[in-house]
Amino acid sequence: MAPGFVRIFNVVLVAALGVVLSGCFGGGHAIGAPAPRTIPVGQSSQSIGFGGTTRTFNIYRPAGLTGAAPLVVMLHGGFGNGAQAERAYHWDSEADNGHFLVVYPDGLGRAWNAGSCCGMPGHTGVDDVGFITAMVGAIGQQMPIDTTRVYATGMSNGAMMALRLACETDTFAAIAPVAGTLLTDCSRAQPTSVLQIHGTADDRVPYGGGPGKAFAANGTARVDGPSVPSVNATWRGIDACGPPASSTAGDVTTETAACADGRTVELISVAGAGHQWPGGSRSPVLERFGIPAPSTALDATDTIWQFFTRHHR
Repeated sequence: MAPGFVRIFNVVLVAALGVVLSGCFGGGHAIGAPAPRTIPVGQSSQSIGFGGTTRTFNIYRPAGLTGAAPLVVMLHGGFGNGAQAERAYHWDSEADNGHFLVVYPDGLGRAWNAGSCCGMPGHTGVDDVGFITAMVGAIGQQMPIDTTRVYATGMSNGAMMALRLACETDTFAAIAPVAGTLLTDCSRAQPTSVLQIHGTADDRVPYGGGPGKAFAANGTARVDGPSVPSVNATWRGIDACGPPASSTAGDVTTETAACADGRTVELISVAGAGHQWPGGSRSPVLERFGIPAPSTALDATDTIWQFFTRHHR
């Protein structure tokens, strides 16, 4: 095989892996002064200094926001970035309909320190919990944020980061990890509503737990964690929930547990779906590599937002 072809193939393969791994109302309490409002309507990019380096993030502000706005933090997957997550998961249009802010932070080295997965931030101890908390505060200094309605969601490594945020901070009223698992200690977590979404055929973060399919050529698996149902059970314990009730519609099974103080812990399992964001954008490149398109059995983004609307601090 010609060297030039090998280089091109490797670039395409890395890009494909990047996509597959990558693969909020008024009221409440506001942080930030009502004026001046420096976050423009539409898409914008910002940065803050944190941990001795510059951290970046994209913000989407829909037109017509009044009063203290809810905020959704959308965390990309490993090998992704904020711009990729903004394109792939359709949160901007959801924000237009739901009247909330959405922010897409960038992980250093295209990853998050979510424990043992994934990449440089975990190996070097990057303080992503501190960065994301500081980012929320920085946004609140520019326009009023409803601190009772701050939420986090993420894909894959970003889902693991959302779980870590809920385990280690009290910033978030609810979280919604998609295609992720819990890889950090959660023994000191404050009660938080949780919605997990996961495909039963995920080979990267297996639904049943244990080592996932290797990402590296040397056969090393990046993810080796507890099963998705066991993570859900952990949160039912934290949130003092009753036993879950289950219902199935087509390929989608929903298990919902009512918990203390109006919180909810929910698990949505999508039969036959792989390592993906259900309802997300298709990728022709991935499909050429034999990776199926995201399931259309569920619109994960709208499902998550509807869950978020029912929960506040």
